[in-house]
Amino acid sequence: MRGAARALRDSSAILSIVVRNQAGEVFKTAIQVGDLAAAEANLTAEWGFESLYGGRVRLFGPPDLHAMLNAESLTSIAERGVRVFADYLPPRISLSSKYARILELERKLGRRPQYAAVARYTHCLARCMESGA
Repeated sequence: MRGAARALRDSSAILSIVVRNQAGEVFKTAIQVGDLAAAEANLTAEWGFESLYGGRVRLFGPPDLHAMLNAESLTSIAERGVRVFADYLPPRISLSSKYARILELERKLGRRPQYAAVARYTHCLARCMESGA
């Protein structure tokens, strides 16, 4: 994050980051895996497992994300949820011709804070804090 913050040339530059949402990890574990004990443990977990590449991945709740940004003199100017429900659809739906409808509903839900809060990922746009902020 430090290197990315240094790369911002002026106050109009914007940094786009995507982080794994801690709340989304709780939902994923409960819904996909059906492991309620692990889902409960994920309420406070700092690390999760990424099945795609077989490694650990850092999990962020909103306070963690904002603290990370603030530590580098960055402030969030917009946030949205990514993959609110698509990961939990049965294959017969998610791999069908309904893809455009799924994407449109994802876009609508990701903008709403109550759904973004439980999305698998958080997309954040940030910029340098104003002098004296």
